Amino acid sequence: MKKIAILIVLGVLLYGCGSTKALLAADNSPVVVHIDLVNVTDDKVMVKVNPGVFTAEVVSFYMPKTVPGTYSTDNYGKYIEDFKAFGYDGEELSVVKADENTWRISNGKSLNKVSYWVNDTYDSEGEEEEAVFSPSGTNILAGENFVLNLHGFVGYFKGLQEVPYTLHIDKPSVLMPTTSLQKKMSENAVSTKDVFSAGRYFEVIDNPIMYSKPNSETFLINDISVTLSLYSPNGTYTAASLKDRIEKMMSAQKAFLGDIDGTKQYSILLYLSQMGAADANGFGALEHHTSTVVVLPEAMQKERLEQAMVDVVSHEFFHIVTPLNVHSEEIQYFDFNEPKMSQHLWMYEGTTEYFSNLFQIQQGLIDDAEFYERVMGKISNAKGYNDALSFTEMSKNVLEEPYKAEYANVYEKGALINMALDISLRELSNGEKGVLWLMKELSEKYGDMTPFEDEKLIDEIVAMTYPEIRAFFDAHVLGDTPIDYSSYFAKVGLAYGSVEQSCGRFFLDQEVPFIDADPSKDNAIFVRKGIALSSFLTDLGAQGGDVIKTINGTPITMEGIGLILQQSFVWSAEEEITMVVQRGEDEIVLNGTAGTPVVLVQKISSVEGITAGQAKLREAWMKGV
Repeated sequence: MKKIAILIVLGVLLYGCGSTKALLAADNSPVVVHIDLVNVTDDKVMVKVNPGVFTAEVVSFYMPKTVPGTYSTDNYGKYIEDFKAFGYDGEELSVVKADENTWRISNGKSLNKVSYWVNDTYDSEGEEEEAVFSPSGTNILAGENFVLNLHGFVGYFKGLQEVPYTLHIDKPSVLMPTTSLQKKMSENAVSTKDVFSAGRYFEVIDNPIMYSKPNSETFLINDISVTLSLYSPNGTYTAASLKDRIEKMMSAQKAFLGDIDGTKQYSILLYLSQMGAADANGFGALEHHTSTVVVLPEAMQKERLEQAMVDVVSHEFFHIVTPLNVHSEEIQYFDFNEPKMSQHLWMYEGTTEYFSNLFQIQQGLIDDAEFYERVMGKISNAKGYNDALSFTEMSKNVLEEPYKAEYANVYEKGALINMALDISLRELSNGEKGVLWLMKELSEKYGDMTPFEDEKLIDEIVAMTYPEIRAFFDAHVLGDTPIDYSSYFAKVGLAYGSVEQSCGRFFLDQEVPFIDADPSKDNAIFVRKGIALSSFLTDLGAQGGDVIKTINGTPITMEGIGLILQQSFVWSAEEEITMVVQRGEDEIVLNGTAGTPVVLVQKISSVEGITAGQAKLREAWMKGV
């Protein structure tokens, strides 16, 4: 999963299946699901599920609490209303709601089917304190668009996660589905019903469907058929207008991966949001085995939208390597309601994010300077998190605080862990082996249906590579020792350090603000943490996290900060500034002059007079040769 903000600041993935089959059903007949997208009532959709014959007296039905790839507790059961169970004679059976995601049905031997109404998540994002991340959410817009992340519509019966599923979807004839789910023949000539099949419950939730009016393009990347389907509510964009950039990017990805092959079909479902209280507001993507759901603002300019798609989709597509082909038992047998998390987010998200940048320099999509800038950005962003924290410990406990707050570091330090590992492997192998080679070896050994044991992966990597790699993992992945990036840059003839750069504004550097508003605290204005601040703020003595109360006597609210921003355009270097901030329990008065604002920017640059060995190692690392 990958999250981005409006400014395209990077904010994903696991997959798996439920517990092993219990002997609750009398046969292996498919679970049959009916979803009605025609008769939408009060912005809700009716779902009916027929599980076949049960031999148990009490049957449990679940909606997922957590789904692979989200690393969050979302409780999809809270979007279910009017849950009912019926016997073979149409009689209503007794149902007890055990918790937010669980229903217990008495007299299970008589159970014929269950029915319930589903609310979508997009409509309520603005109302919920911790809303479902939009790419893993659902949309119900009658006659126009349906985003069917099926974990929000289809539940499962205890013990039946491994039996086949058949989905019957009634839909408006003007709407077409895009999905990688296996489709059977339509049941009638006018195509108002689609029928899909899946081998088990995981395949259901692993294959989202988007229904919208035709707006898609299909192209071949070697032997992979890729379909880009787009919903643009105001008709601002078409799939054809974005196809060329996506096709070029994915062709470069496949060239980078070489013979790693995870799928013959891939679907990109792009939902463009109008934002606002009743539409999606979480931007980024959620990946699956053979598809990804992307949500971005429709108001974005084309160049920025295309770049966002490149950054996000490239990350998601690389998940066909890990964890889709290389993953642990915790992922293969994922428990949707009592999940046990794997300790290897450094690989699932970190390797994927690293590849999404490395392939661009290796395939000539970006130059050296931009690659260095991206790496430097990750080093800077990682400073906003706890650098003295075991990555495996964080990964195992990512659903709970304080580890949950550290999750987004998988896209920053997680990628840097892979960079350092890549350079080390290249150095030890005389340039021949890197992280991509390692993932190819692991893919060949395991594949999508054979998991590894979580506790044994690092031992296995060490055995496959070099004894020196053990020290790296012990210190920087299992252990809590920060990585000295300068030592790895030195191996390839690079160095990084701080350069003073004019930022031109007192509270803003280009598009990066030094201050922000906290909606949970009445939009209090605070100094941002984890970024390089302007000399104006540091010379005053301001620190990240300070809540600004007043500036030169003006109360700092959403309105007050607007007035100060206007005034700051005409401040002279000698302007006297008095800023009152709240720092923890203390109120502190800061005094100084405005000065000429600059910011210290860290940059990576080539060292003069590097050795032939350093040059060769850099070429192997950055260019793959």
